[in-house]
Amino acid sequence: MSVQTRTIARPLRRGGRFRPVSERYRREDVVTAYAFLLPAIVVLGVFVFYPICSAVYTSLTSWNGFSAEMPFVGAANYVRLVHDPEFWNSLLVTSVYALGVCVLSVGSGMTVALLLDAPLRGRGLYRGIYFLPAVTSSVAAAIVWRYLLDPSGLVNALLGRLGIDGPDWLGERWLALGALTLLTVWKNVGFNAILYLTAMQALPSGVFEAASMDGAGFSQRLRYLTVPLLRPMTFFVVIQALITSFQAFDLVYVLTGGGPSGGTEVLGMFMYRTAFRLSDFGYGSAIAFVTLFLVLGVSLVQWRVSGSGRADR
Repeated sequence: MSVQTRTIARPLRRGGRFRPVSERYRREDVVTAYAFLLPAIVVLGVFVFYPICSAVYTSLTSWNGFSAEMPFVGAANYVRLVHDPEFWNSLLVTSVYALGVCVLSVGSGMTVALLLDAPLRGRGLYRGIYFLPAVTSSVAAAIVWRYLLDPSGLVNALLGRLGIDGPDWLGERWLALGALTLLTVWKNVGFNAILYLTAMQALPSGVFEAASMDGAGFSQRLRYLTVPLLRPMTFFVVIQALITSFQAFDLVYVLTGGGPSGGTEVLGMFMYRTAFRLSDFGYGSAIAFVTLFLVLGVSLVQWRVSGSGRADR
C-alpha cells in the first residue's frame, strides 16, 4: 500500500475522537456542492414536498376546495373511510382489477417477448407494431374500445355472425371490469414486452447452450432457466402494473365512468368523484393517502416474498 493510500485510509482524529465527515472536506467544496444542489432542492420543495405536506394537512380537514377556512377535523376522514361502504367497494374493485392486470401483464409481456426474440424476418417491424398501443393516447384508445364494445359495435356484430348473442359489455359489472382490465393490459403490453426482451438478451447464453447440449427442450429451458432468471424483471413488471392499477383514472373515466353501479369505480375514480364532484377535498385527500399506503404495503410484501430484498449468496 502506498504512502498516499495509507494517509487517506488513516482515520482522521481530533482530540482522540474521529472528526466528522463534513470536516474532512474543504469549506469551498461543501459550498460548491450545496450551490449545485440548491436549484434541485428548491424545485423539489416547491413542486413535491410542499404539495405532499399540504395534502396531508388537507386530509385532516373538511375543506370544500373553495372556502378560505379549512376546519380541522383530525383523523375523522380516515375513520369515515373505515365505515364507508363505497370505499370498500372501490377497494374490492381495485384489488380485482390490479390482480388481473398484474397476472395478464406478466403473461402477455413474457409471451410477446419470447415471440419477438425468435429469429424472424422483420423483427423490428413487429416490435414497433406491438409497441404502438403504449404510445397511443389513453383517451383515444378508450374511445375506440368503447365503440367496439357497444351493444351495436363491431365485437357483437362479429359474434352475431357466429350465432352468438353479444352481451352488453359495459353495462354489466364484471364484464365491464374485465373489459377495463383487458384494455389496460393491451395498452401496456408493448412496454412490458420490451422490458422482458431487454432482460432476455442480457441472460447468459452459455447456460442455455449447456442446457441444450444436455438435452433440455424449449419448455424445460423456459421453466427452469428463463423464468427464474427473469425474476427481477418480473418483480418490476408486477410493481409497475400494481401502481398503474391503483392510479388508474383516464381509461376508467372515458370507458365506463366508474359504472355500472360502481362496478369499475377504482380508488382513483372514487377519489376524483369525492373531491371534484362532491367538493369534499379533505375526504378525497384521505383516500389518496390510503391508496398510497396500500401501494407501498403491497409492494413491500411482494418485495419480501419474491426475495428481491435478499442479497445473493
